[in-house]
Amino acid sequence: MENNITTASDCYKSICAPSKGTYKDNGSKFLAFAYPVESEARIKELIFQIKKEYFDARHHCFAYRLGYKGDIWRAVDDGEPSSTAGRPILGQLLANGLSDILVVVVRYFGGIKLGVPGLIKAYKSATSDAIAAATVIEKIASEGYDIHFEYQQMNSVMKVLKDFGIAPLRQQFDNRCLISARVRLRDEAQWLKTIESYAVVTPASVVTDEETNN
Repeated sequence: MENNITTASDCYKSICAPSKGTYKDNGSKFLAFAYPVESEARIKELIFQIKKEYFDARHHCFAYRLGYKGDIWRAVDDGEPSSTAGRPILGQLLANGLSDILVVVVRYFGGIKLGVPGLIKAYKSATSDAIAAATVIEKIASEGYDIHFEYQQMNSVMKVLKDFGIAPLRQQFDNRCLISARVRLRDEAQWLKTIESYAVVTPASVVTDEETNN
């Protein structure tokens, strides 16, 4: 795992692609799947897919963190004793400083109970193995905006976007134009002060990377 990243105040760490990990103990097998994610809707899709593919597993436990502060999170034990699965998974996300990430650990029961310490170790180890197999990247925290403006303001609006290094994610040009874009948090206040001379700005409706890549 490449983990030697120094982050600025509006930067954070995630993974760039799915990865897998495993752990075995007394016949039980734990399969860990790590995914880069940006929305709870995508998380629900991935968990549904995992449960469908590994329908014969005893448990499908998971944890995730979203946002550059990681303040949107959840940890689920899925039938395991309280805090023996979801929390250890989440603990590894916290220990590695990762966000915009989901880890699902699928357990096949081997017939021998592992006890609370054994379960905590198993879910922690499987998650750690999946993270170790991933490549960590730096992400820049941003906010999405819809920029509404008259066609006559096109050149001014495009110049502001260029000056701030902002690439449109979607655009619609007519008498009344629309551009959707993400603005780095570091630049947000100054950008808003500048762009509002030429356009009406509202919170974006659809501008996540997941949505633009679909």
